Amino acid sequence: MTILKAIILGVIQGLTEFLPVSSSGHLAVAQSLLKVPEDKILFLSVMLHFGTLISIFFVYAGDILVICKEFILMIFDLFRGKGLRIDNEYRKLGVFIIVATIPTGFMGILLGDIFESFFTSQLIIGISLIITGTLLWTAEKIHVGKRTIRQMHWFDALIVGIFQGLAITPGISRSGSTIVGSLFRGFNKELATKFAFLISIPPILGAALLETKDALTVGTGDITFPIVLAGILAAFLSGIFAIRTLIDFIKKEKLYYFSFYTWTIGSILVILHFIY
Repeated sequence: MTILKAIILGVIQGLTEFLPVSSSGHLAVAQSLLKVPEDKILFLSVMLHFGTLISIFFVYAGDILVICKEFILMIFDLFRGKGLRIDNEYRKLGVFIIVATIPTGFMGILLGDIFESFFTSQLIIGISLIITGTLLWTAEKIHVGKRTIRQMHWFDALIVGIFQGLAITPGISRSGSTIVGSLFRGFNKELATKFAFLISIPPILGAALLETKDALTVGTGDITFPIVLAGILAAFLSGIFAIRTLIDFIKKEKLYYFSFYTWTIGSILVILHFIY
């Protein structure tokens, strides 16, 4: 493992974590091309996830701080006998992030082991990428919604959480599936984008914490502090770029551009599966 390889992996992680193209498959391919063995990548992979997590906090710092403040105030109101007062948009967002996380968590716990075996299936990854592209295309072409957080209900959050849970399938993009779910529920584009990124915080953090235990068991090998720092910084900066790029694409109604990429890569994987 070298600093250059860590930077390459960090950039790939940051870009593909948030652009709707599926990060798991890209990172696996990059790891193979760079000839990085599994026991070398585990600890660095955890650190790269933390790097992408920091990028969300950086882009949405203002929203996250207010959501946390209002959520704490809401809990205080509850303990002071004032009931569950969800009387502003930020309290509503905080509650709905929790609601959306519930189905995602259950799907990860109950189906995670099953879907993990699919990571070795080139055919499944290829088909999933084609499905991702189709969903992106369909969601944008039929989207006419203008619903804001004020018109959002708990059932909407639940549905978007289920869409996010589908991302346990290799080849299904987390950001893509959650944005698609949000657009299908008729959210306006600003809410769809913001909600998709905010609800990604719990699963990314949870996955990173779970992987940390395995990473510490395996050990860090020859991965030094400069290597880790380079990877985290690369993931952080590329993550910021990816988030802002995706926001811009959605505003300009160009989300379907990513469909061409996922269709192409997915088709190549399917064809290669039947050739070799």
